[in-house]
Amino acid sequence: MKIVFYGFLFLVIAHKTLSQKNENSFEAFDIAIASGKKGFSPAMSYEKLFGLGQKGKLKLGYGLRYTGYFAQEKKMNFRTAPASLTSGKSSLAALFSEDIDSQIDTLQLDNVQTNALNLTIRLGYSIAKKIEVGFNIDAIGFTFGKKQRGIFVGNETDSDGKSNNGKSVIASPTKFNLLLISDSDIGSLNSEIFARYFISEKIGIRAGASFQFLEYTADKKLAFDNDRYRSKQLLPFVALSIKF
Repeated sequence: MKIVFYGFLFLVIAHKTLSQKNENSFEAFDIAIASGKKGFSPAMSYEKLFGLGQKGKLKLGYGLRYTGYFAQEKKMNFRTAPASLTSGKSSLAALFSEDIDSQIDTLQLDNVQTNALNLTIRLGYSIAKKIEVGFNIDAIGFTFGKKQRGIFVGNETDSDGKSNNGKSVIASPTKFNLLLISDSDIGSLNSEIFARYFISEKIGIRAGASFQFLEYTADKKLAFDNDRYRSKQLLPFVALSIKF
């Protein structure tokens, strides 16, 4: 019910901004490249932002984003995903809770590659005529990608009392993505904090940090009756924005 309420609230706010659109409101197409030691991540997105108030410096909007992730290392570690296991709590409480190490296991996957398509929530603020700072986050969508073979690393037993440590499993990208809070999130989600400089009326350059959740679901439940595993990636990125 909370998800429905917050979704409805966002739609109401977005609708009200339509009557406040001004010269600071715009639509844009964006191409971004993020990269780090473990992999690189291309992203393409559409965004529509509405200026709030008379000056329109504060912007609220929505968009659609594709985010890919390609691992540069053959084996990549994914840890237990559900907040109910990692911290024993959910929602906002999980964000400020310490990890329960004894309930966190690892799934090592080969050749990780995910493709996520999500609706996004977007915020921006114009600190000067050509300079904007902003934040965006994926809200809901889906992910596709190939199955990968992995090795489970954990000392706990399954529901039958058998240890799965060292067991080979097959895992696929978790299909459904949903923004909740912290480890309560489901699937693969991308968020960015950035600064953007418009070198012309239509062209802007963005730079900042991309924080991504990558999630796989194993073909069998392992320790703690769990089959979901997640990797968290913080990557610097640069992007090109083109206004319509």
